[in-house]
Amino acid sequence: MSGGRRAGRAAGLFAERALMLAVAASFGWLLWSFHRNGYLPQPFIIDTNDTFMDWFNTAYWANNPGAYDVWRTVYPPLSFLFLKLFSLPGCYLDSPFQARDCDWFGKAAILASYALGVALAWIAFRRADRATAPMRIIAFAIGLPMLFALERGNLILPCIACFVIAHGDIVRSKAWRGLAAALTINFKPYLLLPVLALAFKRRWRSLELAGIATLLVYLLTYAFVGAGSPIEIVDNMRNWVVTFVGGQVWEQIYYSTSYVTLLPIRTTPIPILDHIPSRTVETILWAVPILIRASQAAGLLCLAGAWLQPRALSTQRIAALLMAMSLVSQSPGGYTQAFLIFLVFLEPWRRPGPIVAIVAAYLLSISADWILSPFPEIASKSWLGGRPVTGLFGLSVGQFARPGLILLILWALAADSLWLIARAHRGHRPMIAIGPRTWPARPAVAR
Repeated sequence: MSGGRRAGRAAGLFAERALMLAVAASFGWLLWSFHRNGYLPQPFIIDTNDTFMDWFNTAYWANNPGAYDVWRTVYPPLSFLFLKLFSLPGCYLDSPFQARDCDWFGKAAILASYALGVALAWIAFRRADRATAPMRIIAFAIGLPMLFALERGNLILPCIACFVIAHGDIVRSKAWRGLAAALTINFKPYLLLPVLALAFKRRWRSLELAGIATLLVYLLTYAFVGAGSPIEIVDNMRNWVVTFVGGQVWEQIYYSTSYVTLLPIRTTPIPILDHIPSRTVETILWAVPILIRASQAAGLLCLAGAWLQPRALSTQRIAALLMAMSLVSQSPGGYTQAFLIFLVFLEPWRRPGPIVAIVAAYLLSISADWILSPFPEIASKSWLGGRPVTGLFGLSVGQFARPGLILLILWALAADSLWLIARAHRGHRPMIAIGPRTWPARPAVAR
């Protein structure tokens, strides 16, 4: 390694240590704030009595009939089979809140799922780069997306472990990777997009295995649960969009991945104009659709280039582009940033584009927020704190900054990807055919 590269490497490690310490400092502030006030501050959820309830609300319907026709869930059947296996049925006779106090096995499964996901991510980061792995695993483990998922008890916790196996190069078996990809899709259907990176690499066998496994997992879990047909899920998704996404603006912008949630801001019942000038609101409403469309176009241009030059980009890079495009276009929940951050942390600290994306991933991991305009204080009970509390929440910097950081990741990776594609094009002709995986070199130019 040359002297310049060694100096660049040392500077990169220093920068990552500093960024990791910033994430660790925000985690320390979070613990101090919880110790002092008895609840987790913003950006954690406003309802301080709702800890773990993503898990226990779903587990209640896993142990009782009516998940699809009464509760109107959009979860595929795998979620209910998984929670049926990792819960104590006798605790679900009354309400999900009483089940939370009773079901110690469920709470242990939440913590075990978190620990397993972190342990597997550590292996993936070590295999990608031993030097940067310690900083990245700390930021990933105590970063906001993973902590938010842990506090919610969301099912992305077991999904994270499957995602790391599917995309992290920690197993060589195509069958195991295909099964892991199938489980991620059956837990969270939007995770189909990163799996499609295999198509751009012409890895048809792996894609076929993932597709077959996805269908088999769905059919087996559907047969076990006895509900959750595609028609039921689509109908419930339509109901979800109308009653939740369309009607609860504040819940959508509270911890969002996309600026698209700001578009209904004019009609929100929150007195937004008391906190933001009307000209700013009009600018947001004008600029957001243009910004989202431009970002989607940049991502699509990279995907087109990746198809023409299959070996220009890694599978993880294409998956990261697909994941970032998804999060820019919609907001399935703030904790979903964990998937994107994992993929970005597999990138080397090399060239401006990946470096900017890695820095943005560290910033997304900071577990703190700055409230610009507080709302009336909310008196409630804190389940974690075990006492009544008065929570302080409001309009914050993070609600506007985090979607911007995801956009920055997309644009940074897109710019670097286009450069790699252009460089690959100088040595290899474009490949349009779907297979086999051959990349004809350009003929030598007569001199």
